[in-house]
Order: sequence, then structure tokens, then C-alpha cells
Amino acid sequence: MTSPVKLAVVYYSSTGFSAEIAKEISDAAEKAGAEVRLRKAAELAPEAAVAANEAWAAHAAASAGIPVATADDVEWADAVIFGTPTRFGNISSQLKQFIDTLGGLWAQGKLANKVYSGFVTTATTHGGQESTLLALYNSIHHFGGLIVSPGYTDPVKFVDGNPYGTSHVDAQGSNPIGDQTRNAARHQAERVVQIAEALKNGLSA
Repeated sequence: MTSPVKLAVVYYSSTGFSAEIAKEISDAAEKAGAEVRLRKAAELAPEAAVAANEAWAAHAAASAGIPVATADDVEWADAVIFGTPTRFGNISSQLKQFIDTLGGLWAQGKLANKVYSGFVTTATTHGGQESTLLALYNSIHHFGGLIVSPGYTDPVKFVDGNPYGTSHVDAQGSNPIGDQTRNAARHQAERVVQIAEALKNGLSA
């Protein structure tokens, strides 16, 4: 018997949509038998900018109890799921800054041979969802990590329509996360845990 898969869910969220997906993924992974650390990337924006946006300020207050991600969380994990809103078709600066702190682990080979996956939110339809996930996965190639995308491996993905990872269009904050996104998130979590477990069992055999 091997120990449970250790999954780190590391995300950035300004107004809460990515955070909600991260929580859905964390809960589904725990139900699938994983030990989960839910972590947020540190905020880089000035306090004045956050305070000037009602939704941003509200989410900052609501998520104050979520621990900030550290390199230790990634080193600890067998699998990592990153989440971010898109920023001009790329990942948020907050998540990118966190990834950039992992250079020490990368140099020691401690990012390799882990399972990685990602999810994204956008304000508009086709607002960079696929390009953001592909940009995120560029870093995983450098890690020597193993990308486990959901693909079209379950009927829920034909509804969600994004084989690169779970994605949601928040429509400038007016479109709440519904069953389509939640189903996709749960499937992605279960698939990541399943593949990470198989890899962990194989490496320990």
C-alpha cells in the first residue's frame, strides 16, 4: 500500500471565480482519496487598487484565511493543479511570480516527474482560455513534469468543450459558476489523482 496522492492546488483569484473552481477541485480530489493543500498565490497589486474594486476587495477579505503558496507546497506534492484568470491571453502575474520562485527546486530536479494540470477563467468568451493554459504548460515542460490534461476523456468534457483544462467565462462577473464548470472541475481533479496514483505506485514498485 502506498500513501495517498499529495495534491497541491495553487491558484490566483482576484474576484473569486478561480477560487471557487479551486475549491471544487480540492473537494473532489479529497473525495478521490488525495491529501490536498489548497493554496493561493500572493497578491501583488497595491492595496489601493484592490480597495477600489468592490468585488476584488470583498474576495480579498473572504479568502484571508487561505494560506499563501510556498515552494514547500510544490516540493511536498505528487501532483499540482494551477489555476489563474487570463491576463491578455497569458497567466496572471501573481501566479507567474509564484512559479518563478520555484527555480531552486527546479535546479535540484525536484519539480520533475510530478503530475501537473491547470484551469482558467476569463471575462469573455474565447478570451484567451486555451492560450493561457498552453502558456502555463510551457513552464511544466521546463520542469520535466507530466501534464495531465482532461482531454475528452469523459462526457462532461464535450459539454465544457476545453480539453486543456477546466475553464469558465465569468462575463465580467455576471455569470456564476454552474454545473458545467463544476462537473468539468471534478472530472479534472479525479483524473489527476488517478494518474498521479498510478505513477506513484509504478515508481514505488
